[in-house]
Amino acid sequence: MTVPERTECEFDAGRLIVQCDFTIPAESRAISPLVERVMETVRRMKCAAGKEFEVELALHEAVVNAVIHGSRLDPSKRVQVCMACDEDRGILIIVRDSGPGFQPEQLPNPVLGENLYAEHGRGIFLITQFMDQVEFGKGGTEIHMRKR
Repeated sequence: MTVPERTECEFDAGRLIVQCDFTIPAESRAISPLVERVMETVRRMKCAAGKEFEVELALHEAVVNAVIHGSRLDPSKRVQVCMACDEDRGILIIVRDSGPGFQPEQLPNPVLGENLYAEHGRGIFLITQFMDQVEFGKGGTEIHMRKR
């Protein structure tokens, strides 16, 4: 099991209740320990009280996408997760990968036509359904997710 290493991430530190920053190698076995570690902090600090399921699902999907699609399961590449919460704005999670990026608007709609029967392609859709605000940055190598 790979334990995420701490890294730096930029937030308005003066207003934060909690902040955690982790970097993992882009390998599938590192995903669950990372998600568990972030969610332990979310639960302990009550960053998303009553909404932990939604946050955990979105976080898991974003990290899976970063590891598999962004970094192509290349353990020499890194995936970074930054989480911060404050009382006014709720929880913010940023997931970064070192891949080539993507254009989210070009993803097929997973609830239309033949896409309903696809075995993949629902991660971004689920993230946008469960989080209050979702934005993509740096050419699709970052996803910013907020839950109030």
